[in-house]
Amino acid sequence: MHLYVDADACPLAIKEILYRVAERAQLPLTLVANRALRTPASKFIRTLQVAQGFDVADNEIARRVEAGDLVVTADVPLAAEVIARGAHALNPRGEVYSPDTIRERLAMRDLLEKLRETGVRTGGPAPLEPADRKRFADALDRFLARRPRA
Repeated sequence: MHLYVDADACPLAIKEILYRVAERAQLPLTLVANRALRTPASKFIRTLQVAQGFDVADNEIARRVEAGDLVVTADVPLAAEVIARGAHALNPRGEVYSPDTIRERLAMRDLLEKLRETGVRTGGPAPLEPADRKRFADALDRFLARRPRA
């Protein structure tokens, strides 16, 4: 199993949780971003810098992901692609996307996009709170506890 992070918009607090988990569980962790990232020195943690551009990092993650991998992303279309490939997707706020919930999230995303096109202000995501970090860490721990061991 490989952990991938859609790292351009991933909060630092979530990345730090992932760094610790990668070391503790000895799992490969790849952060994909369109800019250089600083990470702790580790044989389990690497970064992959992709070109600037719309969805370039998302497309690279989708190209690399395999069944059973876990992708951390708030990007709903990327999560849908990951699930379609037999992998798993986890939101930085601790929401595990599933085949059932991803359809609902895609519909909501499309609705909000249509509203924005008409000039309605829909607002952005709320700031990441300590409760969000805890939900993420707990969801990640539950996921890793259920994963098959090699």
